[in-house]
Amino acid sequence: MTISYVNSGGTASGSTSITPSYPVPATADQLGVLQVVSAHPNDNVPSTPSGWILAGSFSGGGGTFGSGTGIRRLTWFVRVMAGGDAQPTTAIPSGTGSVIAGNISLLSRSAGTGWRWAVSFGQDSTSHTAMSAPCTTALSWTPGDFAWFGYALPLSTVTVSSQVLAASGITFGTVAGNRYTTAIATGNGLRTVAASVSVSSGTATTAPTVTGTLSAATTATAGVLRIREASSDINASPQSVFPPRNLVSATGLTGDDIVTATLYRQVGTDLTAVRAASSINVTGQSSLLRVDAEQPFGVSLNYAAVLTDLYGQQWTVYSGPITSTVASDVISDAIRGVGAAVKIEAPLGWKRDRDTTQFNINGRVVVQGRPRSARSGTVTVRTETDDDGDALNELLDNATEGTILLRKQTSMTRLDGTYALLDDQEDPNWWDEFRWFQLNVVKSDDWPDVMEAAGFTLQDINNNFSTLQDIANFFTGTLLDIAQYDFGP
Repeated sequence: MTISYVNSGGTASGSTSITPSYPVPATADQLGVLQVVSAHPNDNVPSTPSGWILAGSFSGGGGTFGSGTGIRRLTWFVRVMAGGDAQPTTAIPSGTGSVIAGNISLLSRSAGTGWRWAVSFGQDSTSHTAMSAPCTTALSWTPGDFAWFGYALPLSTVTVSSQVLAASGITFGTVAGNRYTTAIATGNGLRTVAASVSVSSGTATTAPTVTGTLSAATTATAGVLRIREASSDINASPQSVFPPRNLVSATGLTGDDIVTATLYRQVGTDLTAVRAASSINVTGQSSLLRVDAEQPFGVSLNYAAVLTDLYGQQWTVYSGPITSTVASDVISDAIRGVGAAVKIEAPLGWKRDRDTTQFNINGRVVVQGRPRSARSGTVTVRTETDDDGDALNELLDNATEGTILLRKQTSMTRLDGTYALLDDQEDPNWWDEFRWFQLNVVKSDDWPDVMEAAGFTLQDINNNFSTLQDIANFFTGTLLDIAQYDFGP
């Protein structure tokens, strides 16, 4: 895994607005880093260019804003290149002595699922030549991390040599100093400088320090943009059970410092949180595994993981498409993962109640009522084998919280959903195995998110049993007993 520096473009400068150029035609999946140094009486943050992300911004150096003195602001914007990207424009308001300058640099990666970044800034408010800016935010470091560090100086005539990045417990390679260094003498003046280095060894979470030797005494703002090849990903695969269930896993979480994760099922543009996968604390966990037993049938869908790292940044990764198919309609219990194959019969007649009180006031009828209720009605379904009929009876006997999940063979949004079971009537034939069930139901809210769908991994089995005989002694029925068993705490 290697992050490589491609090149940096020329410096664009102006009093209020700049449109820097790419150093070379950017290719898809490269990371663009736009470093902006600015000065303004009101210390405004430069505007975020269209399609770019503000990675961080900080002003420092102290003193009274003026020509060659006072605070200067260092800002980084980033963008994952798509190819054929338009040049970005960023701006600050006009003001006495205002000046802005920026450069685009391109980076490439050899591996990973994407890009991750984090920033930390510091300052040296003492005017001297031995500049040292301890940054305030602790960054996590691991071998292969790439550090882009920059200097924002108020004095355009000063230069920087001996550029060094240090962090406790971390060994950096050879610094590539002065990736660019540009003096801007217009307005109140500034100098923008950038350097880069990679981590050779060491793993720690610690705040870095940016140092350098200045050719003349002045103050400085500095910062570090730590860049990493992403390891987090999401995968989904169907389990070989009936009704179909999808095993959804977000992986590589510790490598990206992920502390909170939410897994979503995506159908079209609609995102629905997977059961028991909302805002899960995954600090120190390498993966998050859930079983989705509520997916629609017969339609293509994929899964998304929204991941929040320890710096509060959110990242979203997507799985490939998956389609769950069945040969029947299905009534199931999404929590236990069991169900029965049925055929839905007869038109559905939904009733919606509205509690009302009627008053006759001087010949005028006044009605006071509450909101319209959820729909209720009778759903008639047919099972065609004794096994299916028995499975439906077992499901109705033990429905979690008295709630069932009804799904058409090909998803029908106005029908598919969860229903509270009021009562049911069974009408079997005596000459064959067909049975008809009338289910009196009320449309239900979803199951509480804290209730997890049944599911297990080989690691669960390894954690709880030592030998195959231990498993056989504990599960005396079929393999489905293992699939339905709750291995949770």
